[in-house]
Amino acid sequence: MQPTISRPLQYAYVAAFGALLVGLAGWSLKAFPSFAAAEGTSVLNGKLAHAFEGHYDDQFPIKRLGTNLWAALDYALFDEGRPGVVIGKDGWLYTDEEFKPAPSLTQLDDNWALVRGVQQELERRGVKLVLAIIPAKARIYPEYLGKEQPAQLHVGLYDEFLQRARQAGMAAPKLLETLEQAKNNGQVFLRTDTHWTPLGAEAVAQRLAQSIREGQNLDLPQQTFITDASKAAPHKGDLLTFLPLDPLFSDLLPAPDQLQARQTHPAEDAAAGGDLFGDGAEPQVALVGTSYSANPHWNFAGALKQALSTDLINYAKEGKGPLEPMLELLKDPGFQQKPPRLLVWEFPERYLPMHSDLSQFDADWLAQLRAAGNRDERLAANPPGLTAAH
Repeated sequence: MQPTISRPLQYAYVAAFGALLVGLAGWSLKAFPSFAAAEGTSVLNGKLAHAFEGHYDDQFPIKRLGTNLWAALDYALFDEGRPGVVIGKDGWLYTDEEFKPAPSLTQLDDNWALVRGVQQELERRGVKLVLAIIPAKARIYPEYLGKEQPAQLHVGLYDEFLQRARQAGMAAPKLLETLEQAKNNGQVFLRTDTHWTPLGAEAVAQRLAQSIREGQNLDLPQQTFITDASKAAPHKGDLLTFLPLDPLFSDLLPAPDQLQARQTHPAEDAAAGGDLFGDGAEPQVALVGTSYSANPHWNFAGALKQALSTDLINYAKEGKGPLEPMLELLKDPGFQQKPPRLLVWEFPERYLPMHSDLSQFDADWLAQLRAAGNRDERLAANPPGLTAAH
């Protein structure tokens, strides 16, 4: 005989469930005031309804509760986050791009052939290339790694990349030692972010400037720059987005980084003179790369201007890796007509074995660049005016 629930208890269950639904419905109403459709969103084709649906879904309390609870269990019990982050010790987080093996056995060689093809194209246009290979955060701070270690591919990746560059005649200072030494003066990478700190960016900029001065034969327009530092403020690192614990379990999150932003500008006496570049010339130096160079939080472009005592044009872009901005630059009509004399290419080591979406570029052109790179593997040849191993 099936046990039955008494009528009063059934009413209590129904009432409790109804109260829960009413409470969740009331909580969900908070999503209405915060909704704002993008300008031009049409009502007729359903885009407005779809936009609100997405906003409501993101704000729905049950979804947030489930997401926060599952993330809290993974983080607290297993030291794991969502794909994209690797949990280290003492609140240190790393991008999992520094731990994964190559997408394919040929990806590293394909990317390197493209780098070599770019180098030759720049040389053909009379542009001297300086390759700034940025060591992985896990390489600079291995002491905070947790149970997960980088794949075997990454163990010798930096040295292999550097050796390939120097054998190809590229000017490529060893920035690993620079950042390791700079650690004695403060933090050079952020704990909860993929990126370096302004201190790390400044150390690299000074090392690059030293290498360029020692190996170049360029008469660059001179200008004095000064850098102002603001008061340190909390910074929410980009890797925290892979730990969706906020707002219910935000106390479990690592403490925010303290970021002391810096801003570089021309010295007042030079700017007041009305001749921005000292001798009326346009900048002869360009910078291209990733968000390490593009994001003003790190002030890498400013630090490089001050270290070189010359202005530069920053072509770096966020969220596109190092290859795509460089290829876009090669196709830029202004760059083709009047290229700079010196180009600094900021290239994080982890991107060398990674796949990049280059579908926007002509496939035949990319094949030609790779073919040229594979065909012309000159060993220990220096580009004119620059030595490779400063």
